[in-house]
Amino acid sequence: MNDLFAKIATEFETFKNEYESLMEKGVKAAGPRARKSTLELEKLLKEFRKVSVEESKK
Repeated sequence: MNDLFAKIATEFETFKNEYESLMEKGVKAAGPRARKSTLELEKLLKEFRKVSVEESKK
């Protein structure tokens, strides 16, 4: 579970950096990268939910 949390934290940091590039620096190419990062976060968060539910059943 710690490994999964680390992946989520890393991906969120990536999203944050791309968002800042888009909004503060005006880098238009950062928009698609930020959106891609949100899709990856969605997958990771679903996996976290699955693992968390399994752990709570033990």
